[in-house]
Amino acid sequence: MTETTIARHEMSSHPLVLLSYKLKTFVEFFGQRGAYFILPLILFTMLDVFGRKLTGTWFDAQLWLVENVSLMFRSTMLQELEWHMHTALFALVLGYGFTRNRHVRVDLLRMHMQTRAQAFIEFIGTTFFMIPYTIVVIYFCYVFTYDSFITNEISPSLVGMSHRWIIKTVLGIGLIIALISGIAVWLQSILVLFGPKNLRFELMTLEWPEDQGGGVEGYKRMVLEEQETDMKKIAKAGKG
Repeated sequence: MTETTIARHEMSSHPLVLLSYKLKTFVEFFGQRGAYFILPLILFTMLDVFGRKLTGTWFDAQLWLVENVSLMFRSTMLQELEWHMHTALFALVLGYGFTRNRHVRVDLLRMHMQTRAQAFIEFIGTTFFMIPYTIVVIYFCYVFTYDSFITNEISPSLVGMSHRWIIKTVLGIGLIIALISGIAVWLQSILVLFGPKNLRFELMTLEWPEDQGGGVEGYKRMVLEEQETDMKKIAKAGKG
């Protein structure tokens, strides 16, 4: 281990650092498992598309599946299952994407900022926008999930799905996870802005001054693409 790695390991025992790591671990536990909802989403989409395309041919595949396997293979049911899976996928990986710094950012401006400037924007964004907004949305999500459960809400379609409160509950869980991810990033931005100057630990959405440009996002990615283009030009010129 290098001296820098050892120093970062020792300094990462700060209580707020440990708390942010624990929150990140919690978020990633659900995010990594929620990502698997992409598989049933693809499956239901394929069944719906191929079922409708084969309708009217000498063999009506969808009708055969409905009559011989399950009513779930009706087109309306499959379409509702598609957006149910999509909702679960989106909700559970929303916070995971944030702690992994995969949300959209204005790299053209961000790449020219120093670490403290980036941390200040992160602090303002999480304090006054993400965290309060997510709390408000969670409240309204709870209200309409509770109403759905009490009324035993079903699909407006006669051949649609029942128990709408289940997917609404999943959406609420996803929002809570997103809130926790926001708090984890918020804690780290506080440490970068107001903590000891020599404090170093693994950051989620920021980079320490000595590490800037070491990732594959933003400016660094553009540099890599330029290098690949130059290499191709050189190779082409060599063949010529």
